[in-house]
Amino acid sequence: MSTDSLLHTPLFSLHEDQGGKMVPFAGYAMPLNYADGIMAEHRHVRTHAGLFDVSHMGQVKVRARSGSVEAAAKALERLVPADIVAIKNGRQRYTQFTNAQGGILDDLMVARLDDTLLLVVNAACKAADIALMQDELVDCLVEPLEERALLALQGPEAEQALAALAPDVKTMAFMDVRALDVDGASCVISRSGYTGEDGFEISVPALDASRVARQLLAQPNVKPIGLGARDSLRLEAGMCLYGADIDETTTPVEAALEWSIQKSRRKGGAREGGFPGADIILGQLENGVTRRRVGLLAEGRAPVRGGAPLYSDPAFADGIGKVTSGAFGPTVEAPVAMGYVATACAAPKSPVFAELRGRAVPAVVASLPFVPARFKR
Repeated sequence: MSTDSLLHTPLFSLHEDQGGKMVPFAGYAMPLNYADGIMAEHRHVRTHAGLFDVSHMGQVKVRARSGSVEAAAKALERLVPADIVAIKNGRQRYTQFTNAQGGILDDLMVARLDDTLLLVVNAACKAADIALMQDELVDCLVEPLEERALLALQGPEAEQALAALAPDVKTMAFMDVRALDVDGASCVISRSGYTGEDGFEISVPALDASRVARQLLAQPNVKPIGLGARDSLRLEAGMCLYGADIDETTTPVEAALEWSIQKSRRKGGAREGGFPGADIILGQLENGVTRRRVGLLAEGRAPVRGGAPLYSDPAFADGIGKVTSGAFGPTVEAPVAMGYVATACAAPKSPVFAELRGRAVPAVVASLPFVPARFKR
């Protein structure tokens, strides 16, 4: 497959050197997997450490024109339902951009470093996200960080590997953010990720990215990992994929993301509402929703993929929702999926039936995550 018409991250040559199988993703040529294959890569991250190239994601700096970080935080709260003001220096928080209907335009991470907010947004949404912020946050400077790459080092041996190049990461806890030198490169490191494992995301100048990545891959038990294992890892961890599990038609409450809306932004809070779709989302927090995102465990070995209809009976008489993500879970050693079901069917162990090539596959609603998180608190 030719990747000539696709965008390349600063690590494109490294992927070729490592034998990456390159595929189109969000306009970029990205590695689906390497020689070991998706299953082996998945298991390597769960037992050792894996290095992902996530440079296709959008990195954005937001600063208030006044210079006040609180002013920048209050401005960003006009677009998201999270408490951004309360983020302490050197910490980060997960949230969503919402629309007037309460739907999710994108999900993102927001970090505070001194007088600056640093955002990481999804690749397919970054142009729209940046335009939204530049249009709506007129009291802020919104600067895309186009000359930076982003690496994710994930797994139980991630700390050991990164500490060989940046010893201070040993003192970081989950969701901490620090500006640190890594092999001579000025990096911003967060202790977070998209796998459910301990690990780090490393924002690095594009010119230094290949060197830093190769230094990490030189550490014992670190291997390059592609998008295939990234997807199965995040699915086992119960994490949403934008465009599949969440989108403009799903609200944070329907998506079971209400934990990301702090008390200060809810009814009666110090800064109640004020974000797009607030009336709908806050109303759902008070009154409930008609559907919920849930985990699903299907019988047999065949994965039930995204888009499969869900029913309450094997005769397909009563549709109750649909699958949004599905794959074989190498750690669970069984098919795992997520989807939306009618609230009456959303309790754990509720029986459902997925339609797979015209036949009814029995499944049960399962609590998320499928694999317990191992973050360093």
